[in-house]
Amino acid sequence: MLSADIKLTPLWLDDVPALDDPQIIPSAEVDVLVIGAGYTGLNAAIETARGGLSTTVLDAGLPGEGCSTRNGGQISTSVKPSLDQLTSRFGRERALAIRAEGANALQWIESRIASENIDCNFQRCGRFHAAHTPTHFGKLVDEVQALRREAIEVEPISRTDQRDHLGTDVYHGGLFFPNHASLHPARYHRGLLQSAEDAGASVIAHCAALDIQREDNRFRVQTEKGTIHCGDVIVATNGYTGPVTPWLQRRAIPIGSYIIATEPLPLKLVDELFPANRIASDTCKVVYYYRASPDRQRVVFGGRVSAGEIDPHLSAKRLQAHMCRVFPQLQDSKISHAWSGKVAYSFDEMMHTGTHDGIHYAMCYCGSGVSMASYLGMRMGLKVLGKSEGKTAFDDLPFPTRPLYSGKPWFLPPIVAWYRLRDKLQRQRFA
Repeated sequence: MLSADIKLTPLWLDDVPALDDPQIIPSAEVDVLVIGAGYTGLNAAIETARGGLSTTVLDAGLPGEGCSTRNGGQISTSVKPSLDQLTSRFGRERALAIRAEGANALQWIESRIASENIDCNFQRCGRFHAAHTPTHFGKLVDEVQALRREAIEVEPISRTDQRDHLGTDVYHGGLFFPNHASLHPARYHRGLLQSAEDAGASVIAHCAALDIQREDNRFRVQTEKGTIHCGDVIVATNGYTGPVTPWLQRRAIPIGSYIIATEPLPLKLVDELFPANRIASDTCKVVYYYRASPDRQRVVFGGRVSAGEIDPHLSAKRLQAHMCRVFPQLQDSKISHAWSGKVAYSFDEMMHTGTHDGIHYAMCYCGSGVSMASYLGMRMGLKVLGKSEGKTAFDDLPFPTRPLYSGKPWFLPPIVAWYRLRDKLQRQRFA
């Protein structure tokens, strides 16, 4: 059931002042130009501005209007390829370093939030990763020892004990990751925006980059508000990467992720559903992720609900059906907010950062963007400053594309449709 006055904007924006657009004209000459004013771009700009470089950040819309204020506010240590998979590609040492970056990013974002004094409800609440079939639970348990060898804290939770973490019987146990965390996405973004501006960076809204040309060791960037000449360009567009950077557009796969929020609920009900305030996800191939809102008044529930991109009203109804499958207690609850945002995957399910034709980039966080976008953005800023601390295990890894791919994932609908059908059949088998 949708509220009669449902908002098609993120719940998170209700809790922060609206941004205005002061109609600033960017400087014609800067040291560093950052394209994208989300988590990646702002963290890069904080470093370059504090390092003494004149820095301008452009955004095609309002700062953070993309997925930085449209995500679920969950923070994991996830790097999707396993250690064995990475070892076969890059060798054991590089594989271990890549896997370790997930924990590094989580530890760093906690420190960043504290050092910048950002009030964004950061909490090490832990994640319950739920198995939607007994077979999946068995596979999760088999992974525990390997995860622990990587110093990842994890605890298998049986179906008998799962209600200590999550108020549902629909799953068949799961894994508990005690170090995973949550925050308020928009408050975090506003804090970064303030820090970037305090550091001296100029953040320009409604100023898309239209063309980038290299001129010797510098760049000429045509924007909606004039031409900018700069020494370094940082591209921080992730799921919104467009034709102004065609090499990157051919490598980033934008995927819409949809989220709903309930109207305020009785605290007793929220306590029943989230007794330990965990964030949650499941082992469905088309994953669902959910949590209580920071004020513990609502349930925020997200996932992919169709093969293609769809209207938020329709996505809200479908997400509500899945939410009520997990939590039948919410059958009579209304949906007050429904929204979507674009995440970005890569063809190898890896985060990527590096430099191509002199342009710096970080993107394709594969669903782990809150911490990883922030962390790799910061590292990219340090690289531009020439500091060795900017190095990461992801630097300049092969960044694959596919023949005939130009940025529109035409192959996604049939893949998602197949995965959704498979998830449904697996659930029905064990219902």
